[in-house]
Amino acid sequence: MDWLERAAKLRQWSRSGTRAPHKPLLFLYALGRFQRDADGELRYSAVEGDLRRLLAEYGPPNRTTPAYPFHHLVSDGVWEVRTDRGPGSPGSGVRELREIGAAGRLTPELRAALRREPSLLGRMARVLLDLNFPPSLHGDLCEAVGLELEPTESEQFSAVRRRRDPRMREQVLTAYEYRCAFCGYDGRIGAVPVGLEAAHVRWWAFDGPDDIDNGLCLCSLHHKLFDKGVLGIGDGHHILVSQRFVGHSPAAREHVIALAGRQLIGPQPGARPVAAVHRSWHTSQVFHGSPRPAPAA
Repeated sequence: MDWLERAAKLRQWSRSGTRAPHKPLLFLYALGRFQRDADGELRYSAVEGDLRRLLAEYGPPNRTTPAYPFHHLVSDGVWEVRTDRGPGSPGSGVRELREIGAAGRLTPELRAALRREPSLLGRMARVLLDLNFPPSLHGDLCEAVGLELEPTESEQFSAVRRRRDPRMREQVLTAYEYRCAFCGYDGRIGAVPVGLEAAHVRWWAFDGPDDIDNGLCLCSLHHKLFDKGVLGIGDGHHILVSQRFVGHSPAAREHVIALAGRQLIGPQPGARPVAAVHRSWHTSQVFHGSPRPAPAA
């Protein structure tokens, strides 16, 4: 049984670029718990709050109950559920999962495979991360689910991965003249830019191309906020700031809230701006809540 392929196929639930990370998030959470307690199980009523927070922070803007992946992950052959009445999931109803003591854990076959081959856990986790989330979120997500991964390169699996274009970063940074498109930051150490990154607008994990019109040059802070759905790009290439973002310090106001309604900086004449189709994907699948109005002049 190829457990890596099985982890990769969780991605197939997504259709037409719609983000549906519910099963991958539960699976990552279960792997993190297995790492700490290989014999433990996850009682729905005890972990519901954790799963709800993960979905709110790393899921798409449309909310859903954690009961959905808790029940449906069973069909992927990596997860089992039992209740006080015996084996088997009662369905995806929140009340029933709570009332009859539903508890889930990795299947016996997968638990045995993870014990035989400890490195399998990290490789499965990396497949889930690569296929469902941008690299800027991997570290935070591992911390959120309690996963400790070795800092090694992911293995290459031709069936589940495609190669990134190594030229994209330089092309995007050049197009934006080595300035953050949101704030204008352009720091260097000597001739080398520092703290500037090429961000995909439509995530590479969701078939976002390695093209200039799907890229932005962003500083590290704004790249993270863009991938977390705090920032977005509206019509006319104006910056969107989510109303869900709260910050009272001068730094939060200056570096985030004050961006609302500003025009993107760049790209330089002759370079393609962010394509509408990619902006639209980010707004519907990543950006959270409604945008703040532009601050009064």
